[in-house]
Amino acid sequence: MRKKDQKRKRPTAPGDSVLLAAARRNKGRAAGVFTASALSACAAVALPAVVGRTLDLLLSRDPAARGWLVLCAVLVLAEVVLEAAEALFTGTAQARSTAWLRTRGVSRLLGSAPRDAARFAPGDTATRLSANATEAGAAPGAAAGLAAALITPVGALVALALVDLWCALAFAAGLPLLLVVLRAFAVGSSDSIARYQQVQSTLASLLTEALAGARSIAAAGTAGRERARILAPLPELGVQGRRMWVVHGRAVARSGVLLPLLTTAVVLVGGLGVVSGRMTVGELLAASRYAALAAGVGAVAGLVGSLVRSRTAARRVAEVLDLPGLPHGARGLPPGGPGTLELRGVDVVQDGKFLLRGVSLVLPGGTTTAVVGRSGAGKSTLAAVAGRLCDPDAGTVLLDGVPLRDVGARELRREVGYAFERPALFGDTLLAALASGARTASPAEVRAAAEAAGADDFVRLLPQGYDTAPGDAPLSGGEFQRLGLARAFAHAGRLLVLDDATSSLDTATERRVEEALARDVGPGTRLCVAHRLSSAARADLVVWLDEGRVRAVGAHRQLWQQRAYRAVFAAADGGPEGQA
Repeated sequence: MRKKDQKRKRPTAPGDSVLLAAARRNKGRAAGVFTASALSACAAVALPAVVGRTLDLLLSRDPAARGWLVLCAVLVLAEVVLEAAEALFTGTAQARSTAWLRTRGVSRLLGSAPRDAARFAPGDTATRLSANATEAGAAPGAAAGLAAALITPVGALVALALVDLWCALAFAAGLPLLLVVLRAFAVGSSDSIARYQQVQSTLASLLTEALAGARSIAAAGTAGRERARILAPLPELGVQGRRMWVVHGRAVARSGVLLPLLTTAVVLVGGLGVVSGRMTVGELLAASRYAALAAGVGAVAGLVGSLVRSRTAARRVAEVLDLPGLPHGARGLPPGGPGTLELRGVDVVQDGKFLLRGVSLVLPGGTTTAVVGRSGAGKSTLAAVAGRLCDPDAGTVLLDGVPLRDVGARELRREVGYAFERPALFGDTLLAALASGARTASPAEVRAAAEAAGADDFVRLLPQGYDTAPGDAPLSGGEFQRLGLARAFAHAGRLLVLDDATSSLDTATERRVEEALARDVGPGTRLCVAHRLSSAARADLVVWLDEGRVRAVGAHRQLWQQRAYRAVFAAADGGPEGQA
């Protein structure tokens, strides 16, 4: 009894859950597939009996044969129309299921913490949400089609038994072998398809990675080496592809030998029945046709293969859909708050390693705080936690006394702005890209922000100015970085986080941006990940991180007295000059 209960409580596999959810969303179309396919199968099963009866009436010159001929034509026409309807319902069910899987997958990717979404390489993600989603989306139609497809061989076998029991027994003798062939096909296909899809994903990831670093590859003269690296998985792809065809070929070959033998056995038994007077010629024709339809159970292998591919692909899509989201509360921030940021005992752990450990800080509202430390000290992780691009594994982050977890999503993004080292601009024009956000900035606000970031001058020199498409703008890394700053300035709220957002700027431009940030951008708290000595020197407060812990907090002049603090900037600035 306990074993039975354990079987009942066994959780559904993630891939199967995805397929069931897709099927529920397309139950109407799946029902259409099943109905059309089932009615087509019924017409196919009825047709041999009608044709056999018509033949007997024609041979006996019975006038009723004319009506039976009309019935034959009606059944043939019904099969054609129903098969067309089945194809229509199948196609629309697959399209809608695929669209739902892709929409849900993209929403989950964008709604999760960036560090969680980064588990999947760009090429791998694209493969999961394109090819794999398409294959998984075929499941509702394939399942409904498979259920209806079984009507034809089962109905044909029953009809064969009604026509002549001995013919049915002759056919049934070979069915166990046919079922063994189908089971071997399903099991062998599942493993080879899973491996094939995995290698496909690896190839896509390697290619995407190489395209992103095309300039570095060209500059290093390593195109041949990179080509070999990208194409290295191809032999394995070929092995798995051939393995898929071998499995399919074996199933086709075995069924191709077995099915004609079964049909021949039925015809032989039926022929003996005609000779002995047990059967008429029309019944022999019907029996031979029913044997062919019953042997069509081998065609079910195609639908079984489709379901196997769908289930394997669904497992890969499910891994994206299972990404943890960032749930938001509904609380608002206190009106007119200064932007005081507080971290209480914050830990961030990744792959068993502490990126931040026991971080407790209070950054007064309206101040500028620089976060410094060696590479890997946890600066960008602190910046991500500060504006809730990820949640800490322990501890709490508060903005003006309200935990960030409790703040509504739109208000949080209105009040917390970011600028990054490598900004991404989305929109048809630069103006649209800079204006987009939780709140759409006006053209005047965008231009004012661009002036503050030192971007207005070069944008105006473009042939179409602010109407230039981001992909058509021939801009340097520093100019793109200034556009990223301009977008952040246009949406500045009570907290602005600059994660190494001035690293590509020259010293003079950086100084100009910092002055504009203090003078022209709305009041609020600034948290700046800093690598340059000058950035730390001009901050009100410096947070010094070391291996994920806060080593010291204070004014730059105070910290400068410590040799280890000066060593943080030695590599970047070449020594202690410009300490202020």
